[in-house]
Amino acid sequence: MRRTLTVLAAAAAVCGLLAVAIPQASAQVEPGGWTAYTPSYKVQQFGCGKVTGMTFSLTCSSGHGQQRAEFRYETYSSGSRQFEGDVKIISFGGDRVNLKQTFKTTGPFFMLAIDRGGRLYSVHDGKTIATGVIVGTTVTVNTVHVVGQQLRVYINGSLRYSIKSPGGSFYDKIGAYRTGSGHGPITVTWSNVQFWRK
Repeated sequence: MRRTLTVLAAAAAVCGLLAVAIPQASAQVEPGGWTAYTPSYKVQQFGCGKVTGMTFSLTCSSGHGQQRAEFRYETYSSGSRQFEGDVKIISFGGDRVNLKQTFKTTGPFFMLAIDRGGRLYSVHDGKTIATGVIVGTTVTVNTVHVVGQQLRVYINGSLRYSIKSPGGSFYDKIGAYRTGSGHGPITVTWSNVQFWRK
């Protein structure tokens, strides 16, 4: 009897471990009905932009030309998409640099940038999304994009910004990208990047 109970307990423990080991397709924000997926991407480096693994740097202070280091993810054109990732500011001697974009294939749509004061803001309208993002700070960024309806931005799980979305084709980008009025140097890392759709 004791041996039978021991075998059952061991089997239950193994099942418990297996249950824990199976990855769950549950996003941090707006849960329900999401399916995890892994989009392809291209590495983009222009000017003094440099990508090493998941570290993105602008090594110069030039305020002219394309200075960018990014991952450009695959294009989508329908449904709902959720992006999640942790961004950490390693060093920052510049100002007004994009960290995350949801780009329309015909031109910019949403760009999340940081200024020298540690403010995260929307480049499109200048609205503040979060403050206090200094060197050494890590923040979790989620964007939920319902094509043709709305894009919502969450910082550390809290809804901080939304914008109406047109229809069309879009793609996500992460990294470091000089805005029209910005410049480096900056080094950031992205980690725990995940995507969902429905």
